[in-house]
Amino acid sequence: MPERAKDQLEIFSGNANPALAREVCANLGVRMAEAEVGRFPDGEVMVEVRENVRGGDCFVVQSICHPPNDSLMELLLLLDALRRASAKRTTAVIPYFGYSRQDRKVAPRVPISAKLVADLITTAGAARVLTVDLHAGQIQGFFNIPVDNLYALPVLIGYLRKRLEGQRVTVVAPDAGGVERARAFAGRLNATLAIIDKRRRRASEVAEMQLVGDVRDSTALLVDDMVDTAGTLTEAAKVIYEAGAGAVLACATHPILSDPACERLANSGIKEVVTTNTVPLRSKVQAELQKIRVISVGGLIAEAVRRIHQEESVSSLFN
Repeated sequence: MPERAKDQLEIFSGNANPALAREVCANLGVRMAEAEVGRFPDGEVMVEVRENVRGGDCFVVQSICHPPNDSLMELLLLLDALRRASAKRTTAVIPYFGYSRQDRKVAPRVPISAKLVADLITTAGAARVLTVDLHAGQIQGFFNIPVDNLYALPVLIGYLRKRLEGQRVTVVAPDAGGVERARAFAGRLNATLAIIDKRRRRASEVAEMQLVGDVRDSTALLVDDMVDTAGTLTEAAKVIYEAGAGAVLACATHPILSDPACERLANSGIKEVVTTNTVPLRSKVQAELQKIRVISVGGLIAEAVRRIHQEESVSSLFN
């Protein structure tokens, strides 16, 4: 293996989102470090790091997305391999932190999945975690290592300002938990704020929705952290149109888009879905959903990686 400088920056990637990892490398002006991430004949994940990383500052870019179990195992094994290869520090760069929706006990005999995954990542060898728009901010407290939670808002706002220029805008939170996020968007867009009072029958099924606020004759912007089956967004759009909105757009950081999300969004009154590349769009989504607009967070993540590597402030990115 070739000689390398101590503390050299190394970027690794699993199979979940290699395009985003390559974009991060391009923004930093470094090459992607070599690692084989494959499968044994029985389906077990196999990892081999093909770089001398002794004393290096390593970053593993891997979203815990479809298929989430495979993505998580790839991340854990890459972290373990780098720890055993004597990397000085390894940072888990997780653009989409999967298993984050069960972050507390809301019913008897359920796990706190986010805490379990946090423990696994720490045990595997991560010294730090870098992520984007956690489902719940308190997940940072599940780790006993530093966590940098980046916000996609500055990246999304640049596009939305141009898209909504000259229009009367109302930002709508799809549930009470998203009010803080919606308020941040409304402040940046000089928009008013409305809230959907949502009551669920079960985790993926909404029983009732009521709109609190005025959207009449305005363009409504539904803001959420993720869109999975799109049930919440499409039902909320119906309620908003019934309240007199002229148009409805949706904005979500993480485009999980499980079935039947594409069909629901395509048949809904939502004019456009603005999202990021924290989760790569599957070919089915690209083929079936024409109203989606993807904004890259590669530059944002690259700048955060650079600052961590050079021991600079990450929080000042959002001041």
